[in-house]
Amino acid sequence: MSPSIISAGPHIGSDEVGKGDYFGPLVVAAAYADELALTRLPEAGIRDSKRISSVRRIWEVERAAKQICPAFEVVIISPARYNELYAKMQNLNRLLAWAHARAIEDVLERVDCDLAVTDQFGDKSYLEHSLMERGRRVRLVQRVRAEDDPAVAAAAVLARAAFLRAMERLSAEVGLSLPRGATHVVPTAREVVEKGGEELLRRVAKVHFKTTKQVLR
Repeated sequence: MSPSIISAGPHIGSDEVGKGDYFGPLVVAAAYADELALTRLPEAGIRDSKRISSVRRIWEVERAAKQICPAFEVVIISPARYNELYAKMQNLNRLLAWAHARAIEDVLERVDCDLAVTDQFGDKSYLEHSLMERGRRVRLVQRVRAEDDPAVAAAAVLARAAFLRAMERLSAEVGLSLPRGATHVVPTAREVVEKGGEELLRRVAKVHFKTTKQVLR
């Protein structure tokens, strides 16, 4: 399905930030775009957040997205909560589906919409099942590079802004600048362990990553 077909009518877009980062939360956002928003979002420069290098610019487009979208929801899963959920589900795609479903459902509480668009992150049935468990029936479209869609781009911006704020808070809590990504994080993770042991590491990092074995070795 092409972006032009998807963007032809009002719909919800959802996206996540943090799934590939060792430190920090998993953040999923959903944003509803009506006909007016679908026009105004691109005009406001709201596009794939990965292409926005300036943090200041992220804050600007975040404000614009919140003003333009009639409804949105941001779900922040702290590292501690993430570790609990992963231990229970043992599957990242199921965890992602649960978080996307929660964000989409919260938006559906405020708007009437029958279409949701997300990035391709795994078996589509996981998300459909999660939505059905919550009593929501919505046509679901998963696509590669879904950030080209205005509603998904808005959700991505909201998620990234929330993730950056959460990283600032966690860094302040542990007194260390926690890096993004999953490479070059071992030295910082070892400093975290020196400060507060594995318990503190679980509060700031996703411990199912293979990185944890290197850190605790």
